[in-house]
Amino acid sequence: METAKERPRVPLRSRARYRFDRTLARSTGTLMGWLVITCLAVVVPVSTLLVWTDPGSPPSLSGRLAAAWRTSAETLRLGAATGTPLRLVLSAVLGLLALLCVSTLVGVITTGLAERMAELSRGRSTVLEQGHVVVLGWSDQVTTVVSELVAAQAPRRPRAIVLLADRDKLEMERVLAARVPLAVRARIICRSGPASDPDVLALVSPRTASTVLVLPSAEPAADAEVLRVLLALGAVLGEGTDGPPVLAAVRDDRYRAPARLAAGPRGTVLETDTVTARLIAQCVGRPGLSLVLHDLLDFAGDEFHLADATAFPHEPFGTTLLGHPDSCVVGMLTPDGRTLLNPPADTVVEPGSRLIMLALDDDSTRADDCGHLVDPSVIVSAPSEPDGPTRLLLLGWNRRAPLVVDQLRRTARPGSVLEIVTDSAVPGPRGPQPESGFPTWPDVRFRSAPLSRPETMLGLDLGPYDGLVVLGPDRGDGPDHPDDWTLVTLLALRLLEARTGREVPVVTELTDDRNRPLAPVNTGSDVIVSGKLTGLLMAQIAQNRHLAPVFDELFSADGSSICLRSAGSYVRPGADTTFATVVAAARDRGECAIGYRRHDGSGGLTNRGVRLNPPKEERRVWSAEDHVVVVATGSGTPAPPVAGPEGHCDEVTTVAHDAALGRPMDQAT
Repeated sequence: METAKERPRVPLRSRARYRFDRTLARSTGTLMGWLVITCLAVVVPVSTLLVWTDPGSPPSLSGRLAAAWRTSAETLRLGAATGTPLRLVLSAVLGLLALLCVSTLVGVITTGLAERMAELSRGRSTVLEQGHVVVLGWSDQVTTVVSELVAAQAPRRPRAIVLLADRDKLEMERVLAARVPLAVRARIICRSGPASDPDVLALVSPRTASTVLVLPSAEPAADAEVLRVLLALGAVLGEGTDGPPVLAAVRDDRYRAPARLAAGPRGTVLETDTVTARLIAQCVGRPGLSLVLHDLLDFAGDEFHLADATAFPHEPFGTTLLGHPDSCVVGMLTPDGRTLLNPPADTVVEPGSRLIMLALDDDSTRADDCGHLVDPSVIVSAPSEPDGPTRLLLLGWNRRAPLVVDQLRRTARPGSVLEIVTDSAVPGPRGPQPESGFPTWPDVRFRSAPLSRPETMLGLDLGPYDGLVVLGPDRGDGPDHPDDWTLVTLLALRLLEARTGREVPVVTELTDDRNRPLAPVNTGSDVIVSGKLTGLLMAQIAQNRHLAPVFDELFSADGSSICLRSAGSYVRPGADTTFATVVAAARDRGECAIGYRRHDGSGGLTNRGVRLNPPKEERRVWSAEDHVVVVATGSGTPAPPVAGPEGHCDEVTTVAHDAALGRPMDQAT
């Protein structure tokens, strides 16, 4: 047993500190007692020393003690009464009570101010605005949406943009300050809290807003949360009220119908995955289309506007195409609300119709005849050769892949082949379905291969393919960011191109717009940033909800779409003529020309030669390698959806293949 002599000797200073700490930890009263003792131990001796060293102090001991008491009492705010001990005690009690009241009042005020400042920093105060834009939710599109809304308001008096999300207010403000231009005058107000709570939602005053946008998050249950937010919005607005237009976005098409019902009659619901899949499919075989779509959707240049057609009463639609020197007409909105995109040239413009046109702003939609600028002698009248069958390779798989394949099937030519290589097996039919009654093109073929291994990518033979589609994995499928896998895949493809000396057009999907400059792609390739383009589209519709059917048709597999076609199909190569001549040539082919892309890619890194809505009088020498941007009606034969995972399994002709890369893809198991 350890004896007292064997125990380590603890210094007196350490024991005293330990006992003092234990005493302070007992209660608040003990802490106050020690504070009083400490103050008296300092103030009383110092006050006594001041009195004894003062030449004018009283000569008697009692007088000096009274003076020392007065000095100590005034220092501690205990009163300065002198006399009998009872008077001293009463004076001290009154001083302590006054000190307690004053300190309590200061503490209450300090606590109240601190709580109020904390409440303001959490973003829980009510927004008192009129005509503001409300953005509910936080997602990859939020910075794009806010930036474009700010850019759209720049020429006018800016309206407030109020953002409500279940995130820290200061964090949201830091992100927006870093991504939204600081040179604008728009007011961006952030509020924190769940938008699905009606009490929290009422803080942003949706009743007095001009538009309400609901964004889906990156979480798996994002669509269900959007539905709850729409229901909460309906509870706040109430029934029978003329509320603001509502624009919401969901990822899964199963939530689109319920979301439309919850959004009400003034609501518009977009499927972000379907829009992304349509954009990817449209860019296949149309190099540079992503640049055109980005320029068309942002507010930095020209965008779609609605203008009165009073200058063309009972005139054919073809007349309006050359009736605006600084804007390009692509369709019209009839008096009964129907949207006609690229209608036949002989369609009559009824009184009360509105023209859908590409213009810089509303002031540049003036009408003036440009027929005198057309040179009929250089117009090519021979029809262009129809596109033949194509052979495509799709690398990777994510939740949007079945939709991409479906869109590719709808626009495929007879004899086309689509080959899909994924890291894991894709469920779906593994044999022909002749009883389906639908066309069997394209021939869709699946196989599994370890795409994450460099030797797998470098072993691909790109020779047989007319184009490639690269899809990154979904978020959460691995420790890395989805764009990391995509960038590595693109690097391997560029190495293959360098080895073979043949460039293949690649359509790539990225999730972060900051990775776009990093994408190692050739000049004939396109990069689709899903969140960026979806955010741009939502901002466009938020500014003018009448444009929703326009974009819905432009980005669908059927109806009219944006195409890039050789300038040699419209005017003779080498001809020096105006853009009005190109518009007239496109009109004769049943199309609406809205711009062009130079073959040399000049014009900067952002647009790479794309020029939308040039003046009709602009002259240039047109090359066969130039492309004309037109709105044309597709002529492809629609086909049924393709098989895929997660319930996207329909009738399709597929062939299962061995996972080994060395096995030819035309050998079915």
